[in-house]
Amino acid sequence: MKAVVEGRLDPGSDAFRSHIDRCLGCRACEPVCPSGVEYGTLLELARHTAASRVAPGLLTRGLLTVMGSRALRSLLFGGGRVLRATGLAALGAKLMPGFGPFRNARLGLAMLAATSGWRAARGATGATRASVGTAEGTAAPTSRGTVGLLVGCVQEGLYGRINDATVRTLQANGFRVVEVRGQDCCGALHAHAGDLERARALAKANVDAFLEAGVERVVVNAAGCGAAMKDYVTLLETDAEYRERARLLADRVADVTELLAEAGPRSGAPVEASVAYDHPCHLLHAQRIERAPLDVLAAVPALQVRVVANASECCGGAGIYGLTHPDLGGRIGADKVAAVRAVGADAACTPNPGCMMQIGAGLRLEGAREGVVHPVELLDESYLRAGYYEEVAR
Repeated sequence: MKAVVEGRLDPGSDAFRSHIDRCLGCRACEPVCPSGVEYGTLLELARHTAASRVAPGLLTRGLLTVMGSRALRSLLFGGGRVLRATGLAALGAKLMPGFGPFRNARLGLAMLAATSGWRAARGATGATRASVGTAEGTAAPTSRGTVGLLVGCVQEGLYGRINDATVRTLQANGFRVVEVRGQDCCGALHAHAGDLERARALAKANVDAFLEAGVERVVVNAAGCGAAMKDYVTLLETDAEYRERARLLADRVADVTELLAEAGPRSGAPVEASVAYDHPCHLLHAQRIERAPLDVLAAVPALQVRVVANASECCGGAGIYGLTHPDLGGRIGADKVAAVRAVGADAACTPNPGCMMQIGAGLRLEGAREGVVHPVELLDESYLRAGYYEEVAR
């Protein structure tokens, strides 16, 4: 990258583009760099420079175009939900060949099938909410302020249950959750791929929407989205109109587990299950959040939690990387799936939809029984069993 800036290397050369393109962007180098180099920002700028000379591949351009449009996202995810509900996604992932032109399609179907969810209520004990007793006993919290949820693109399209669980668990812990109109995709996928102009347009829409809503905190349940929104300051630093507004918003952004851990989440009713927890790169490395998700899981009585081996390593999903680099992303993903299965838990657990899809797809393609779950889903199940939502309704 320095050689390109100094004019010693052509940004359109195969050497430059291949090396920049193969980086996962996991940002694991940042917390260990003694000089504090912001490699994630440099990588996005380098990819933007490369893309200005040579257009990205068709798959990359197609995905970025769809994710940048509400209408196209609606069509894509609507069709995806139909394939998931009919079982065609799971069947296609099982029967489709895993080589040649079929490889990406098979992976995509497996990722889609993996979004169908895993219910702790039907886990190790087969217990129902009506039969598991009550919570250990914590008083209803006082009001902790007003927050707005980033509904996201993949979250809204395929993981609506996680958005619902996020709202319920926040309300049960004393937060007032309000709808924020006018929000859009966070722009993380576009920024990571070097499409900075579209990323900036999406960022401005979110800055306007959340600041106008007047919320005290902006809650995100996807690690990649949270990291992107906290980096709006850098993304919009050359825009005189939005520079300070971006800073105001970024200071309010919090991962849902971060906010719940700050509040000290209420303990719910027991959920007798075991999970293999994995750190999302953009939560651990980019946002430097390690304990918060584990503190949230600790609020679920009887839940057994074990962090997988080498949990700080990327799962190979990395936004759209798993689809655009199926061989390398697949090999990295296989290591993560092996680490998850070695735990012998009922499910994998990670607070990022992209990681959930990548790990979930790998498990399905191996015929594994483990599901994949977000931490707030387990807390939500615990609260449902404890009857906290009846309390909120009253």
